Amino acid sequence: MSEGRIERLRTCLETALQPTWLELHDDSALHAGHAGAREGGHFRVGIASERFRGLAPLARHRLVYEAVADLMGKDVHALSIDARLPA
Repeated sequence: MSEGRIERLRTCLETALQPTWLELHDDSALHAGHAGAREGGHFRVGIASERFRGLAPLARHRLVYEAVADLMGKDVHALSIDARLPA
């Protein structure tokens, strides 16, 4: 099930933000037993995109959350984001 969630995350992020770098990590096992874990997994996202140029960190995070909005609450419970400009 986790691989399907990762692939759905990847697809949403690639489609919306055309990243030059994208790393996804499933940290769900670290949160086993946490009540929110029933509503989706816990993930870390590292992403670089030209779409972030000129945006403050909070605005970059908002773009990431917009890209995965359809997954929140069912596939994704928590998301840790490292959003940066391409090197």
